[in-house]
Amino acid sequence: MSVHPKPAAAPSPGTGLAARGLVAHHGRVEVLHGLDLDVPAGALVALVGANGAGKTTLLRTLSGVHPATRGSITLAGVPIEGRSSAWRVRAGICQVPEGRQVFGPMTVEDNLRLGAFTQDAAWVEDGMAEMYALFPVLRDKARLAAGMLSGGQQQMLAMARALMGRPRVLLLDEPSMGLAPLIVEEIFDVISRLRAGGRTILLVEQNAHAALSLCDRAYVMETGRIVLSGTGPELLADPQVQQAYLGM
Repeated sequence: MSVHPKPAAAPSPGTGLAARGLVAHHGRVEVLHGLDLDVPAGALVALVGANGAGKTTLLRTLSGVHPATRGSITLAGVPIEGRSSAWRVRAGICQVPEGRQVFGPMTVEDNLRLGAFTQDAAWVEDGMAEMYALFPVLRDKARLAAGMLSGGQQQMLAMARALMGRPRVLLLDEPSMGLAPLIVEEIFDVISRLRAGGRTILLVEQNAHAALSLCDRAYVMETGRIVLSGTGPELLADPQVQQAYLGM
């Protein structure tokens, strides 16, 4: 008998990820206060806010790593809030965690293959070729231990590993954190290409200007609440956002 339950209902392609009234706690402290969020299929949605606003907790709650206390989460209209993180990966939610968290002793290639553990073996080689085309440096480093890569290369590996899961929704947590400007430019170029290819992405990013310039829609989060939402251009032009996050 399989220890990996399969989705009870197949998500339809027309809708994405949504949360309604989402509440989560750290111990007795409530850190998400009834959030509503929509990530439409094929859209890049950015989530910006100060450190400690609850952005990472929100991503972890959506991916099932952190439990929700109340509220609903749906993937293509299918309720998933009671499902495990392993179930959600199989259903199509893949997260690139803050700090990359690659498997350092394993090779780059093995990290990528591990990312495809939910996929048919027949697809894996095609997936590897896609990732090496998207991130050429990983092909050159394929036999090296992931821990020997630079920070930027590890970030690319973490993104490629998640993409090997063929996600319906890709959750990106601070992909530019701690990276040199040229590497940040490369990372955002890849995100732009993924968006152009129709990927559904929820991006948490400290570089608010870059995130808002790229996204289809954005949310501003403060102390566990969504306080503003709109298109990227709308929030870039908002005086409150300019003062708080863009240094203007």
